[in-house]
Amino acid sequence: MPGQVLMLWSAPRSRSTAFFRMMTERGDVTAVHEPFSYLAQFGHVDIGGTRITAVPALIAALGSLARRGPVFAKETSGRRYPQVLTERQFLARDAQHTFLIRHPRETIASYRAVQPDAALSQMGFESLHEVFTEVTRVTGRTPVVLDSADLVARPAAIVRAYCERVGLDFRPGALTWPPADRPEWQLSRDWHTEVAASSGFTGTTRRPGTDVAQDPVLSRYLDYHLPFYLHLYQYRLLA
Repeated sequence: MPGQVLMLWSAPRSRSTAFFRMMTERGDVTAVHEPFSYLAQFGHVDIGGTRITAVPALIAALGSLARRGPVFAKETSGRRYPQVLTERQFLARDAQHTFLIRHPRETIASYRAVQPDAALSQMGFESLHEVFTEVTRVTGRTPVVLDSADLVARPAAIVRAYCERVGLDFRPGALTWPPADRPEWQLSRDWHTEVAASSGFTGTTRRPGTDVAQDPVLSRYLDYHLPFYLHLYQYRLLA
């Protein structure tokens, strides 16, 4: 991946921050946390010490970092990114786009626990599918897709296979890390308390009172987003 940005697009609450934490533990990549989301939410994002306020400038800044060494950026699909979808060179050549999914039954329950009034669109699978579809169209190739359940069940095998596909060497020592906050996620710290307390890829205990299928509102969320998940699931990386 020389000169390319390695992107990981993820539905919210899909263990993408744990994946980000693993990438910081490698020690050989510059890790960037949710740059497009921060730009959309806060109106700015800092990349390499420079404050960025527009999508084209953000893409250029990521590219500038990548010319100095490997760059990994993880992004959440809790919102749509229409301007990113128009950046054909970024989608087709300047970045390698990969995807992380988790069953929406689990992500919806997890999201609801943090933000009880979350809207249907914030669950993110439609937006994730939108990016996946456009990347597939402009590159003519199916991007790498990871499923969170596989990642938790077989972290070494899945991460090794991911590294092989994206052109990184596999570093098993990065699969565990000391629990700690990270400066990269301070703007959205409340969403990352679990991974800050973690030391590796682990499952979570199902919270009481979050039976998504039986909830009149959340079951509608599940029905809406499940087809997008299932479409991406068929392309998941097996190892």
